[in-house]
Amino acid sequence: MAQTVRVFPNVTLGRNVQLDDFVVLGRPPRGRAAGELRLEIGDDAVIRSHTVIYAGTRIGQRFQSGHGVLVREETQIGDGCSIGTGCIVEFQVLVGADVRLHSGVFVPERSVLEDGCWLGPRVVLTNAKFPLSARAKETLRGVRVCRRAKIGANATILPGVVVGEDALVGAGSVVTRDVPAGTVVAGNPARRVADVADLSYPDTGLPAYPELRATVRVAPEPQDVGGGRSREEPSP
Repeated sequence: MAQTVRVFPNVTLGRNVQLDDFVVLGRPPRGRAAGELRLEIGDDAVIRSHTVIYAGTRIGQRFQSGHGVLVREETQIGDGCSIGTGCIVEFQVLVGADVRLHSGVFVPERSVLEDGCWLGPRVVLTNAKFPLSARAKETLRGVRVCRRAKIGANATILPGVVVGEDALVGAGSVVTRDVPAGTVVAGNPARRVADVADLSYPDTGLPAYPELRATVRVAPEPQDVGGGRSREEPSP
């Protein structure tokens, strides 16, 4: 352990945990005393420099962080997860197993990232439907990214949106409505452009996701992202 690491009281580290310089573990959230909340990190974690992980969080085995990651309190992270350089994971976030966040991802409070999902560089999830309003805090609605869904770089997902299992969101998209399982959406606002099962490698023509070929596909509604339920207009 580097001499510059700061570990607050009530932090439990598993075996073979590697900590770089200037890592801070167990920082208490506002209004809590040092050591009042517990931080647990499982075996074989690699936590790189300038990462800060708050107390009140539980992280599974084989966790890896990039440099300068922030993980807030009351968050749960499953086994085998990787959070890239400069990512921010706010409080009360649920992260499943084998989730990948590339550099610069922002995950706000009350979001859910299910097993095996993948978020590309600088993806932004949002949760404030009525920012700066009198009821802004009580109307927060986090995003849910379902199992094995993939979100391309620089995409923005609006509050309360559900990205379905095995779905794919194109880079730079702005997603305003739910994305059905197994569909590809792209654009601003994002609309259905294909089924993930039909995607193939350009050099060989072989299916990129052959395991999805047998899945049942849902016909999209006209001028929609693929049958996602209607929502209120997004906040500015």
